[in-house]
Amino acid sequence: MSPQKTKLPLVENPDASAPDFERALKDYYTCRVSRELSNVIRRDVLTGRAKFGVSDDGKELYQVAMARAVKNGDWRADYYRGQTLLLALGLFTVEDILAQLYADGDKDPFSAGRQMVGHHATPAIKEDGSWVDQTKSFNVSSATSPTAGQMARGMGLAFASTIYRNGKNLPEGFSDNGQEICWTEIGDASTSEGVFWEVMNSAGVVQVPMITTVVDDGYGISVPVTRQTTKSSISSALAGLQAGEDETGDGSGIDIYGVKGWDYPALVALYPSVADRVRKTHRAALIHVRELTQPNGHSTSGSHERYKDEERLAWEKEWDCLLQFRHWLIAVGAAEADALDAIDKQAKKEVMAGRKRAWDAYTSRLSAERDELLALLPANDPAYDHLRQEVSKTDLPIISELVDSVRRFRLSLNDPLPAPLNSWLKEKRLKIKQDMGSDLYSETAWSPIRVPEVKATFADDATTRPAYELLQKYFTAKLHERPEIFAFGEDVGTIGDVNQGFAGLQEEFGKLRVFDTGIREWTIVGGAMGMAMRGLRPIVEIQYLDYVFYAMSVLTDDIATLRWRSAGQQACPIIVRTRGHRLEGIWHSGSYLSPLIGTLRGMHLCVPRNTTQAIGMYNTLLAGDDPAIVVEVLNAYRLHERMPANLTEFTVPLGVPDCIRSGDALTIVTYGACVKVCMEAADLLAQRGIEAEIIDIQTLLPFDLEHRIGNHLQHTNRLLIVDEDVPGGTSAYIRQQILEVQGGYAHLDAAVKTVTASEHRPPYGDIGNYAGKPQVMDVVEAALELTKF
Repeated sequence: MSPQKTKLPLVENPDASAPDFERALKDYYTCRVSRELSNVIRRDVLTGRAKFGVSDDGKELYQVAMARAVKNGDWRADYYRGQTLLLALGLFTVEDILAQLYADGDKDPFSAGRQMVGHHATPAIKEDGSWVDQTKSFNVSSATSPTAGQMARGMGLAFASTIYRNGKNLPEGFSDNGQEICWTEIGDASTSEGVFWEVMNSAGVVQVPMITTVVDDGYGISVPVTRQTTKSSISSALAGLQAGEDETGDGSGIDIYGVKGWDYPALVALYPSVADRVRKTHRAALIHVRELTQPNGHSTSGSHERYKDEERLAWEKEWDCLLQFRHWLIAVGAAEADALDAIDKQAKKEVMAGRKRAWDAYTSRLSAERDELLALLPANDPAYDHLRQEVSKTDLPIISELVDSVRRFRLSLNDPLPAPLNSWLKEKRLKIKQDMGSDLYSETAWSPIRVPEVKATFADDATTRPAYELLQKYFTAKLHERPEIFAFGEDVGTIGDVNQGFAGLQEEFGKLRVFDTGIREWTIVGGAMGMAMRGLRPIVEIQYLDYVFYAMSVLTDDIATLRWRSAGQQACPIIVRTRGHRLEGIWHSGSYLSPLIGTLRGMHLCVPRNTTQAIGMYNTLLAGDDPAIVVEVLNAYRLHERMPANLTEFTVPLGVPDCIRSGDALTIVTYGACVKVCMEAADLLAQRGIEAEIIDIQTLLPFDLEHRIGNHLQHTNRLLIVDEDVPGGTSAYIRQQILEVQGGYAHLDAAVKTVTASEHRPPYGDIGNYAGKPQVMDVVEAALELTKF
């Protein structure tokens, strides 16, 4: 059904605000280029040139209006569309966008061939890892596909402006007194996702310069808005967040606007006005752009004719924003129909020329790679005839297919490949891996893996203090030393976190540096991500490890992949601080690390055995440029540790395990709170004449980069893994790393044994803990059994 029961006039407010005809015609040309580009994207997918396509058809007009309002220094947190704004600002070309469509790794400026079309990005860091001056250009944060996933990142990018407006002694090149807006966009159906509501609520509480455009074409793929949103209108559903006078009088809330997506004069009047207000007040705004269409459907995966009736399709054709724009231009005397026809033709000509250049650039390189391979095949050897024919007839000789053809052909040979061909195969396989896999972690001089180790030193008269006091002193010193460090999370501000690591720091540094948040883990972590992308160093707290799963989407989809998916163009060195290990209770176990290991490649995962080690890891991470999670040991906060003399300087290297007890009977490998369990077990074993070696892994990501554990196995020949995760959880990962990656299997005289938690969640209480977690005697008995062999 159409959005209205009575027909609207052809144009609303045709004489609004003395239109600038020259700018309007330029906007029309940009929109036509974008529409033709959208048509090419669909056509090239359906004809086999590309795999998948999404584009801006039906959503062009609001973006040219937005282009009038953005300024250098602003950021964009977009979903998987948005080509029109980039074209309007002159940031990218038709060839750039089509290079991403074709997965041309050499020419795709957004992701080097790693992302589908529509996922845009601009460089935020240089090749050497240093930051670009973000105030000199419009900045686009690397887009992701998960619906609404951009919202939390956008919140953080906006919140950084609040920090820069109100903070002191902050780094330069990131802000002009906090005047920058973050422009977020989201499809209407995606506003049903919880993170959208979480972010909009947070934006109303915190007050940040964020403008969110809800792009409403009435459908979420095939599901209509009546099945998506209360009152079938997100702006109506959000009405309670509207800023204004209320009983609280706290000034919180957001501003909400509605506009029709085909109404050009209303759009170009609204966007600059809203932007000026947001820059001045730092109050977030939502612009609900309604009555949009999708001429080509949601994506190339299907046709919208499958789920829209004839009435709706007829309405969409009539109220297409570009057709209405054309009517308006004629109605107000900006151009005659034949002049607009000429613009249409010129736009199509530009797109088709860009398409040819993009395709020729892509296929010429593929042909060159095929010719290179053909030249290496022995000319007079019949054994190679089939391979030669197969390679020659390939229409689109993608390098991975060429490599796979040679690998399959090699199976049929009795003799090795000729040396030049074998070298080609090795070189191309390595290049594919590098082209698609580089920049998962920092490869710059600031990589935390490259931070040199500095041992902790202690004064002769060093006293022991409760571990949480070490954290208090450390964070106090670090916040004095580094003005760009900010700490926040649930209960971090007023009470200094539930375990007192930040106690008293809000009073000392103020509510801008150390502050509380609501219970919204996704936004806490996503907010920190946006801040870190703008030169700040947030340390955010997730109260307990179990709660990290509320933030898992932003961690795994956004933070962990950012540097990699942008091909090294963007980074977000946040630190997520949490606590866990051997807690009690079903939802306070603090032990499930295997999901993090499997989903957070691109982040470092630190599991210190005590607070001193944790502080050393914080020093390492703050000297580096990668994101990380540090899981502190909760039940260690009240234990006493010595205060290092070089508290803010000593470092614990990442990926380097620590052998904390020598022994020759077996090697026990563990981490975190289980280190204490294993040390007690080792004392009991020693009473039986069995000397166990204890190795603390220290970081699960990365894992033992120098293969030290494998080297230790050469002397003990027996391996016991003690893990507080479920059976087959983290212990399976540890085993794979030691036996397969390090070749430790060759040094074993007995099968590897594991001591793990139970399969079920830990029940509450002492009995539940005893039944659910590895105990000292579990380790002792497993070691005794292992040393029988």
